[in-house]
Amino acid sequence: MAVERALVSVYDKTGVAEFAKRLAALGIEIVSTGGTARLLREAGVKVRDVAELTGWPEMLGGRVKTLHPKVHGGILFRRESADDRAQAAEHKIAPIDLVVVNLYPFEAVASKPGVSADELIENIDIGGPTMLRSAAKNFQHVGVVTDPADYDRVAKQLEAGRELSLATRIDLARKAFAATARYDGHITTELERLAADQGRLALVERPALPERLNLSLERHAPLRYGENPHQHAALYIPAGKPAAGLAGARQLQGKELSYNNLVDLEAAWSFVEEFDKPAVIIVKHSNPAGAAEHEKQAEAYRLALACDPVSAFGSVIALNRPVEGETAQELAKLFVECVVAPGFTPEAREALAKKKNLRLVELTVPAPPAFELKVISGGWLVQQPDRVPPDESQWKIVTERKPTEEEMAALRFAWKVVKHVKSNAIVFTRAGQTVGVGAGQMSRVDSVKIAAMKAQLPLKGTVVGSDAFFPFPDGVEEAAKAGATAVIQPGGSVRDQEVIDAANRLGMAMITTGRRHFWH
Repeated sequence: MAVERALVSVYDKTGVAEFAKRLAALGIEIVSTGGTARLLREAGVKVRDVAELTGWPEMLGGRVKTLHPKVHGGILFRRESADDRAQAAEHKIAPIDLVVVNLYPFEAVASKPGVSADELIENIDIGGPTMLRSAAKNFQHVGVVTDPADYDRVAKQLEAGRELSLATRIDLARKAFAATARYDGHITTELERLAADQGRLALVERPALPERLNLSLERHAPLRYGENPHQHAALYIPAGKPAAGLAGARQLQGKELSYNNLVDLEAAWSFVEEFDKPAVIIVKHSNPAGAAEHEKQAEAYRLALACDPVSAFGSVIALNRPVEGETAQELAKLFVECVVAPGFTPEAREALAKKKNLRLVELTVPAPPAFELKVISGGWLVQQPDRVPPDESQWKIVTERKPTEEEMAALRFAWKVVKHVKSNAIVFTRAGQTVGVGAGQMSRVDSVKIAAMKAQLPLKGTVVGSDAFFPFPDGVEEAAKAGATAVIQPGGSVRDQEVIDAANRLGMAMITTGRRHFWH
């Protein structure tokens, strides 16, 4: 069915004048409103006002412009229905074959510092979503365009034959419904900020966890498979937004990233972001096989690798500085699945180019903080990420002996590391270097034993970090037996005093932080 008439009313006017010119050149009548109509006339496009079409002026400060039977009747009537055609003719309703609409920027306004309740409400678009939904519902006869990125493909198809194919109309309808669903989801969430203050409308802080959580995601990239080859998988990102964080990282070389690669890359990157000095994190199955910081990046890599060079085989590695040539030459000696960093120097690219399958990932656009979600049968668990920096004002030295300056530096490092190890988590460290990692055990003392058993370097003089309290003295006793001299842990056990007594008896220093870092 040929497109004879288009209704064009957009807030985001990117590219709309050029698009309207291409429509007008095909003899398509342009109907428009307000600022869009003015812009098109200034661009030399002949425009018919919606008020002329409906016989009613825009009113109520622009709140009512397109909410009229001659607009929605023109969009919604079924062209194949004799009854619909007869009613349209009786009421002088002209068909509208193409709807080009995008919406007030509610999300952007809601994010503005100091936004008022009235401003928030006035940026709730009513006519726009209504027209989009009408056109999308009647996709068998009407095209609907809500994304300026679609202007060119729509214009080209009309220029080729004055019609939009059914496949195109279906695709555009899906996008329109997705846009209105996303829009309503933002409104639903933001209206939780509205409150009545002595009979007057006020805005309050966003709740940490909203009453309703609206997720609108679109598939960004298919993945070959999930954790195992029999599982389908894909990468999704927030709909309508550019990809950011790891989802928006640029792959510079190597094989396609897998589901497991992305899981490990996220674990490694969120870990390496903890550090101010040049740092290197080596991750295997989401757990660190080595972590180190040093003023020289290549030395940080060597220190991290020394923790567990066997487990580092086939690992994912994250660095918080652009990869340097010397570091890359060291990396090239090891089989590594992926390397993620904020950049790679030309020397590093050259050193790693021969490893054709090695995935190099450049991550330069951080992602905004997001909720963490886990699926359970019948629901979702939602929490804030564990990104709170250490608060040393809450730390307490609970033993008779205080940590030395060297031990204190190692304890600070251990506390950064242990929150990124799967619970129950134990780490042996020196200042700036992991020495032994015990992860994911059912009892804490077993994590201590495994961390000591896996250590490739001497444990004498190391310190121990624990992500949660020691329920019994045995964990501290095993750490001391391995050579540790100081411990950092949250505290909070009913047997804390027994644990502290054991540390005193063994001549160890102990700090409690008052904060737990479980990671399941």
